[in-house]
Amino acid sequence: MSTQAEIAKPETDNEDGADALFKALGHRARRRMLDALKGGPQTTGMLCALLPELDRCTVMQHLGVLESAGLVIAEKRGRERWNHLDALPIHAIHERWIGPYAAYAASMLARLR
Repeated sequence: MSTQAEIAKPETDNEDGADALFKALGHRARRRMLDALKGGPQTTGMLCALLPELDRCTVMQHLGVLESAGLVIAEKRGRERWNHLDALPIHAIHERWIGPYAAYAASMLARLR
């Protein structure tokens, strides 16, 4: 039989990854960066131009958060840093949270009919 402590114990690796992902998605500048990267890889300079209200250091900090969450993969090409979108973490969140909740909501609406 499980103890209360065992029941309340989260899956640390998965939960920490989800926390990092939600934190990364929680800022509008990072979401704008991800939107830009959907169209293809961008250099850090291109992303800085997209966000003129932020200085380069701040853009780099936001990119660090996105990298830590696994949403951006950086590639050095000479003096340039190319940033690539990795959408797999977002897909995992969709599979874990959005899909099942949407299916549940649809079934509840169908029952109301």
